[in-house]
Amino acid sequence: MTGLFITLEGVDGAGKSSHVEWLADHFRKLGRRVTVTREPGGTPLGEKLREIVLHDAMHAETEALIMFAARREHIERVIRPVLARGDVIISDRFTDASFAYQCGGRGLDPAKLGELEAWVHGDLQPDLTLLFDVPGEIAQARLAHARAPDRFEQEKVDFHARVRAAYLDRARRYPERIQVIDGSGSLPEVREILLGVIGQP
Repeated sequence: MTGLFITLEGVDGAGKSSHVEWLADHFRKLGRRVTVTREPGGTPLGEKLREIVLHDAMHAETEALIMFAARREHIERVIRPVLARGDVIISDRFTDASFAYQCGGRGLDPAKLGELEAWVHGDLQPDLTLLFDVPGEIAQARLAHARAPDRFEQEKVDFHARVRAAYLDRARRYPERIQVIDGSGSLPEVREILLGVIGQP
Protein backbone atom coordinates (compact mmCIF):
# COMPACT_ATOMS: atom_id res chain seq x y z
CA MET A 1 0.00 0.00 0.00
CA THR A 2 1.07 3.55 -0.59
CA GLY A 3 1.24 5.92 2.34
CA LEU A 4 -1.61 8.37 2.92
CA PHE A 5 -1.16 11.83 4.42
CA ILE A 6 -4.31 13.50 5.77
CA THR A 7 -4.44 16.86 7.54
CA LEU A 8 -7.23 18.50 9.51
CA GLU A 9 -7.49 22.28 9.51
CA GLY A 10 -9.80 25.03 10.71
CA VAL A 11 -10.10 28.06 12.94
CA ASP A 12 -9.99 27.58 16.68
CA GLY A 13 -13.45 26.39 17.68
CA ALA A 14 -14.22 24.70 14.35
CA GLY A 15 -14.24 21.30 16.05
CA LYS A 16 -11.62 19.55 13.93
CA SER A 17 -9.80 17.97 16.88
CA SER A 18 -12.99 16.18 17.90
CA HIS A 19 -12.72 14.03 14.78
CA VAL A 20 -9.03 13.09 14.76
CA GLU A 21 -9.27 9.82 16.69
CA TRP A 22 -12.56 8.90 15.01
CA LEU A 23 -10.89 9.32 11.63
CA ALA A 24 -7.94 7.21 12.75
CA ASP A 25 -10.32 4.44 13.87
CA HIS A 26 -12.06 4.61 10.50
CA PHE A 27 -8.82 3.77 8.69
CA ARG A 28 -7.89 1.11 11.24
CA LYS A 29 -11.19 -0.62 10.42
CA LEU A 30 -10.01 -0.65 6.81
CA GLY A 31 -6.93 -2.56 7.90
CA ARG A 32 -4.51 0.36 7.76
CA ARG A 33 -1.88 1.22 10.33
CA VAL A 34 -2.38 4.81 11.47
CA THR A 35 -0.20 7.40 13.18
CA VAL A 36 -1.89 10.45 14.71
CA THR A 37 0.16 13.58 15.21
CA ARG A 38 -0.18 17.36 15.47
CA GLU A 39 1.42 20.69 14.66
CA PRO A 40 3.15 22.47 16.08
CA GLY A 41 4.51 19.40 17.85
CA GLY A 42 4.66 15.76 16.88
CA THR A 43 8.26 15.26 18.11
CA PRO A 44 9.97 15.92 21.46
CA LEU A 45 11.59 19.06 20.06
CA GLY A 46 8.37 20.08 18.31
CA GLU A 47 6.41 19.83 21.55
CA LYS A 48 8.89 22.15 23.28
CA LEU A 49 8.56 24.63 20.43
CA ARG A 50 4.77 24.28 20.64
CA GLU A 51 4.79 25.48 24.25
CA ILE A 52 6.88 28.49 23.27
CA VAL A 53 4.78 29.51 20.27
CA LEU A 54 1.45 29.04 22.05
CA HIS A 55 2.33 30.96 25.19
CA ASP A 56 5.25 33.38 24.65
CA ALA A 57 4.82 36.77 23.00
CA MET A 58 6.96 37.21 19.87
CA HIS A 59 7.28 38.93 16.50
CA ALA A 60 5.04 37.48 13.78
CA GLU A 61 8.04 36.44 11.66
CA THR A 62 9.63 34.71 14.65
CA GLU A 63 6.36 32.84 15.13
CA ALA A 64 6.37 31.67 11.51
CA LEU A 65 10.01 30.57 11.66
CA ILE A 66 9.40 28.54 14.81
CA MET A 67 6.41 26.88 13.15
CA PHE A 68 8.49 25.83 10.17
CA ALA A 69 11.41 24.73 12.35
CA ALA A 70 9.07 22.41 14.25
CA ARG A 71 7.57 21.28 10.93
CA ARG A 72 10.95 20.36 9.45
CA GLU A 73 11.71 18.11 12.42
CA HIS A 74 8.19 16.65 12.25
CA ILE A 75 8.50 15.79 8.56
CA GLU A 76 11.85 14.07 8.83
CA ARG A 77 11.27 12.20 12.09
CA VAL A 78 7.58 11.29 11.79
CA ILE A 79 5.76 12.05 8.54
CA ARG A 80 8.19 10.71 5.95
CA PRO A 81 8.96 7.48 7.85
CA VAL A 82 5.25 6.72 8.22
CA LEU A 83 4.59 7.32 4.54
CA ALA A 84 7.64 5.25 3.57
CA ARG A 85 6.09 2.30 5.44
CA GLY A 86 2.90 2.69 3.41
CA ASP A 87 0.89 3.69 6.48
CA VAL A 88 -1.63 6.46 7.13
CA ILE A 89 -0.64 9.60 8.99
CA ILE A 90 -3.26 12.03 10.27
CA SER A 91 -2.03 15.42 11.40
CA ASP A 92 -3.98 18.00 13.36
CA ARG A 93 -2.75 21.02 11.30
CA PHE A 94 0.06 21.41 8.78
CA THR A 95 1.29 24.20 6.48
CA ASP A 96 -2.17 25.49 5.54
CA ALA A 97 -2.38 26.64 9.16
CA SER A 98 0.72 28.78 8.71
CA PHE A 99 -0.79 30.54 5.71
CA ALA A 100 -4.05 31.02 7.61
CA TYR A 101 -2.67 32.19 10.95
CA GLN A 102 0.62 33.88 10.12
CA CYS A 103 -0.45 35.36 6.76
CA GLY A 104 -4.19 35.78 7.21
CA GLY A 105 -4.17 36.47 10.94
CA ARG A 106 -0.84 38.23 11.43
CA GLY A 107 -0.54 39.82 7.99
CA LEU A 108 2.76 38.30 6.88
CA ASP A 109 3.66 38.29 3.19
CA PRO A 110 2.52 34.93 1.71
CA ALA A 111 5.56 34.99 -0.59
CA LYS A 112 7.84 34.67 2.44
CA LEU A 113 5.93 31.65 3.70
CA GLY A 114 5.93 30.23 0.20
CA GLU A 115 9.74 30.28 0.29
CA LEU A 116 9.73 28.52 3.66
CA GLU A 117 7.25 25.94 2.38
CA ALA A 118 9.41 25.22 -0.68
CA TRP A 119 12.53 24.93 1.48
CA VAL A 120 11.03 22.76 4.23
CA HIS A 121 8.80 20.43 2.21
CA GLY A 122 8.41 21.54 -1.40
CA ASP A 123 7.97 17.98 -2.67
CA LEU A 124 5.59 16.90 0.10
CA GLN A 125 1.95 17.92 0.39
CA PRO A 126 -1.01 16.23 2.08
CA ASP A 127 -3.03 13.83 -0.04
CA LEU A 128 -6.21 15.19 1.54
CA THR A 129 -6.93 18.19 3.74
CA LEU A 130 -10.21 18.37 5.66
CA LEU A 131 -10.96 22.03 6.36
CA PHE A 132 -13.57 22.37 9.10
CA ASP A 133 -15.41 25.64 8.61
CA VAL A 134 -17.86 27.34 10.97
CA PRO A 135 -19.23 30.89 11.23
CA GLY A 136 -17.29 33.10 13.59
CA GLU A 137 -20.04 33.31 16.20
CA ILE A 138 -20.16 29.52 16.55
CA ALA A 139 -16.38 29.26 16.87
CA GLN A 140 -16.31 31.99 19.52
CA ALA A 141 -19.14 30.38 21.50
CA ARG A 142 -17.26 27.07 21.55
CA LEU A 143 -14.04 28.73 22.64
CA ALA A 144 -15.86 30.41 25.52
CA HIS A 145 -16.42 26.97 27.05
CA ALA A 146 -12.96 25.58 26.28
CA ARG A 147 -9.95 25.08 28.52
CA ALA A 148 -7.68 28.01 29.40
CA PRO A 149 -7.12 29.69 26.00
CA ASP A 150 -3.69 29.85 24.38
CA ARG A 151 -2.19 32.93 22.69
CA PHE A 152 -4.08 32.32 19.42
CA GLU A 153 -7.41 31.53 21.03
CA GLN A 154 -7.19 34.80 22.97
CA GLU A 155 -7.07 36.86 19.78
CA LYS A 156 -10.00 39.12 18.93
CA VAL A 157 -12.86 38.28 16.59
CA ASP A 158 -11.37 40.12 13.60
CA PHE A 159 -8.18 38.03 13.84
CA HIS A 160 -10.17 34.81 13.63
CA ALA A 161 -12.24 36.23 10.76
CA ARG A 162 -9.03 36.86 8.80
CA VAL A 163 -7.81 33.35 9.57
CA ARG A 164 -11.07 31.86 8.33
CA ALA A 165 -10.95 33.95 5.14
CA ALA A 166 -7.37 32.82 4.49
CA TYR A 167 -8.35 29.18 4.96
CA LEU A 168 -11.24 29.49 2.51
CA ASP A 169 -8.93 31.20 0.02
CA ARG A 170 -6.55 28.24 0.28
CA ALA A 171 -9.49 25.90 -0.39
CA ARG A 172 -10.38 27.84 -3.54
CA ARG A 173 -6.76 27.70 -4.71
CA TYR A 174 -6.32 23.98 -4.05
CA PRO A 175 -9.74 22.36 -4.55
CA GLU A 176 -8.22 19.03 -5.60
CA ARG A 177 -6.70 18.65 -2.13
CA ILE A 178 -8.77 20.68 0.33
CA GLN A 179 -12.30 19.58 1.15
CA VAL A 180 -14.37 22.12 3.10
CA ILE A 181 -16.41 20.46 5.84
CA ASP A 182 -19.36 22.24 7.47
CA GLY A 183 -18.38 21.91 11.12
CA SER A 184 -21.41 23.68 12.57
CA GLY A 185 -23.53 20.56 13.08
CA SER A 186 -23.50 17.90 15.77
CA LEU A 187 -20.73 15.27 15.89
CA PRO A 188 -22.89 12.63 14.12
CA GLU A 189 -23.89 15.14 11.43
CA VAL A 190 -20.32 16.20 10.74
CA ARG A 191 -19.15 12.59 10.67
CA GLU A 192 -21.77 11.76 8.06
CA ILE A 193 -20.28 14.51 5.93
CA LEU A 194 -16.80 13.10 6.52
CA LEU A 195 -17.90 9.62 5.46
CA GLY A 196 -19.15 11.12 2.23
CA VAL A 197 -15.68 12.52 1.61
CA ILE A 198 -13.46 9.63 2.70
CA GLY A 199 -15.83 6.72 2.00
CA GLN A 200 -17.56 4.13 4.16
CA PRO A 201 -15.46 1.54 6.07
